[in-house]
Order: sequence, then structure tokens, then C-alpha cells
Amino acid sequence: MYSTLIAFLFSVGAVTLAEMGDKTQLLAMAFAAKYKASKVLLGVFLATVLNHAMAVALGNFITRFESLEIWIQSIAALSFIFFGLWTIRGDKLEGEENRQTRFGAVMTVAIAFFIAELGDKTQLATIALAAKFPAEPIGILMGTTTGMLIADSIGIVAGVVMCRKIPEKTIKLVSAGVFILFGFIGFYQVAVNDLKLNFSITAGVLLFLLLLTALTAFYFLKRNVCPKEER
Repeated sequence: MYSTLIAFLFSVGAVTLAEMGDKTQLLAMAFAAKYKASKVLLGVFLATVLNHAMAVALGNFITRFESLEIWIQSIAALSFIFFGLWTIRGDKLEGEENRQTRFGAVMTVAIAFFIAELGDKTQLATIALAAKFPAEPIGILMGTTTGMLIADSIGIVAGVVMCRKIPEKTIKLVSAGVFILFGFIGFYQVAVNDLKLNFSITAGVLLFLLLLTALTAFYFLKRNVCPKEER
């Protein structure tokens, strides 16, 4: 029960952060301008449960290969750094908000959201979380679904009710920073506990990874700022 709660809370926090500024949050905001917020959130819920159930199943499945466990945990840790950089880079809609169906508002949102979520940051984060907590698939599914609903509710309220565009740059940077921190902590644990690397090698690898992460983050930040400066 305690481990399930930890997995749930960790997943809620991770996916809420991952969804801030994500394409699917922007999509929820766009749909909220057309349909009632309650119908949008119901569509988001249906799509998320199905999509993340697939992701949890995949993440749980790959952990069954014991010979690959160290590699899986290493990739899962590094993926959090990747998600942090993805958050800094930002997302934009590519016409998904114009998708129409003959099944009403809820199914229109659900179908568009499900398609947009395929291969998206939050789906990949769910796979990584399921690999990190292989014994708690239900806790992960409940947590990631809750995180999506929290983030998209924030987006709808701030973007539609308050007429403000989110996320602000500060929110994105904080979200990215938390993801990157989790990634470094996870990689350190794998290096020390699983790979049994000594301190000097571990420190060297972490320093190289930190430098690479900082350079990539700087590139994305500079690319996001430059268009505004040219106006």
C-alpha cells in the first residue's frame, strides 16, 4: 500500500510537470474554447486512461527481461533529463484542435487527444515511470491520469477563464529543472548501486552529462528567445 502511494504521488508530480506547456495541454485549452470544460476534461480522461494503460503495459513488460534491467533503469533515468530538455524546447499545435468527428464533443476531444498523445512526452514519461516502479502499474496509471487532469484543468482555467496564455517561462524552467534533477539522481543511483562504478568515474560521467545537458538547454533557450528579439 505504501509503495503504491509513493508510485502514485511520484507519477502525479512527474506528469503534471511534463504536461505543463505540452502539446496536449495546449490542445485541451483550444478545445475548451469550443466545448464545455467538463466535456473536454471527460474526453481527456478517456483518452488518457487508454493511452497510458498501453504505456504502463509496455513499461511493465520491458522490465521482465532481467538481463536488461540495468540498461532499462539507465535509460529510464536519462529519459527524465530528455523530458526536461523537451520542456524547455516547448511544443506547438499542428492542427489537432481542428479535428472533427460525428460522435459529439467528448469523443472528438478523446480521439484528437489520444492521437496527439501517441509518442508524446507524457506517454513516454509514463513508460519510464512504469519501468521505474514495475510492481505498481495501477498506482502509475492512476497517478499519470490524475497528473494529466490536473495540468489540463490548470491550462483550461488559466487559458480560457483568466484569458492568460500558459505556461510562463518560469513555470517551464522549474518543470524542466525538476525533471533534470530526477534524471541525475536516478542515473547516480544506477551508476553506484547497479553498475558499481567508483566515485571518480561516476563523477566524470555526471560532469560530462551535466555539460551536455547545459549546452542543449542553452541552445533551446536561445532559439526560443531569438524570434522575439527580431520583432
